[in-house]
Amino acid sequence: MTVQRRVRLSLSALVLMVVFSACSQPLSTREKGALVGGGLGAASGAIIGAAVGAPGPGAAIGGAMGALSGGLIGDQLQGLERRAAWQQRQLNRHARELRRQRRELASLKRKRSQDEEY
Repeated sequence: MTVQRRVRLSLSALVLMVVFSACSQPLSTREKGALVGGGLGAASGAIIGAAVGAPGPGAAIGGAMGALSGGLIGDQLQGLERRAAWQQRQLNRHARELRRQRRELASLKRKRSQDEEY
């Protein structure tokens, strides 16, 4: 099997993995990072491995390293997303409370002005 054919086969397998993974439930940020990292690592590893005559092992090593790195980066991004969502929920809760207090204050002011009229 020629080097060029091995690289094509590795890239084809990568494309199939991406296509089939899209059929499942929505991926988390961590999973997306691992998938993208693994794909980029496998492609880079295959290209570098082809230069030294071993595209298969290069793709395997590159894919594993890329998936690990992508997963770690995706995990950090997912943590940031969760913290941002929590902060947004807190802001929404505070905004609702502020609106409630403003309505109550306006009601008290109306009641006070009605009491002063009589």
